Amino acid sequence: MDIEVLGALSVREHGISITPTAPKPRQVLALLALHADRVVQVSSLIEELWDDEPPRSARTTLQTYVLQLRELIGEALAKAGERDVTAKDIVVTLPGGYRLNTRGGRVDFREFERQAGAGYRAMDAEDFSGGARRLREALSLWTGPALADVSAGGRIGLEAKRLEEARLCALDQRIEADLRLGRHRELLSELTVLVNRHRMHESLHGQFMVALHRSGRRGEALSVYQRLRTTLVRELGLEPSAMLSRLQRSILTAHPETTATRGPETTGQAVARVG
Repeated sequence: MDIEVLGALSVREHGISITPTAPKPRQVLALLALHADRVVQVSSLIEELWDDEPPRSARTTLQTYVLQLRELIGEALAKAGERDVTAKDIVVTLPGGYRLNTRGGRVDFREFERQAGAGYRAMDAEDFSGGARRLREALSLWTGPALADVSAGGRIGLEAKRLEEARLCALDQRIEADLRLGRHRELLSELTVLVNRHRMHESLHGQFMVALHRSGRRGEALSVYQRLRTTLVRELGLEPSAMLSRLQRSILTAHPETTATRGPETTGQAVARVG
């Protein structure tokens, strides 16, 4: 079974889609997919489907949704000519919950985590070329927002947010690697979009400032800082971090620095000269 959640939900058995179109069964499959090969408690599935107001028939209705999933899986197994495995072997009933068995299939978010982890290790070893390559490969697995076509309840919403944060972290580090490799001009258009999309993300703004300054656009780099400061003060009542303030001062005095993330955090943990 192959699972994709880094974009639209897609679950395939022998290459045949078993993704239901109805919203509730789709939610059930999405939560099982997010915890593939692990047990998901019935209580968690009910909470996802109905929050804190489940109907009296919640367990029976959930069983109906699981039955619908098994019917789709059974059809896929039959089309593939697989006789030794049943749908109940793939969506397994266990004490207190259900488990979706991938049987060694591809799970895109786990592949993303593996590739991103390799990228972070390369960055730690100051292999910026290798880090950029592995992080770019990890990010290429994304085709849109996580589970973009699923009506998410609280549990799926939380998992989707976690995945989006992981994506942003990998993106931040890939840009850092490209800056270390002197690709500042190539980054300008991408960073222009990113800082408008993430209006209070300090690391991305810092990277944009460095890319602009290195490209001979010092005034624009300082304007980026001022816009961020205005937004932070207005929205949160906070000043930019000490690290970003140091970056601003270094640009003012013509000694460019950039915030350099050392590991998978989404905010800079050190300042490294890259001028």
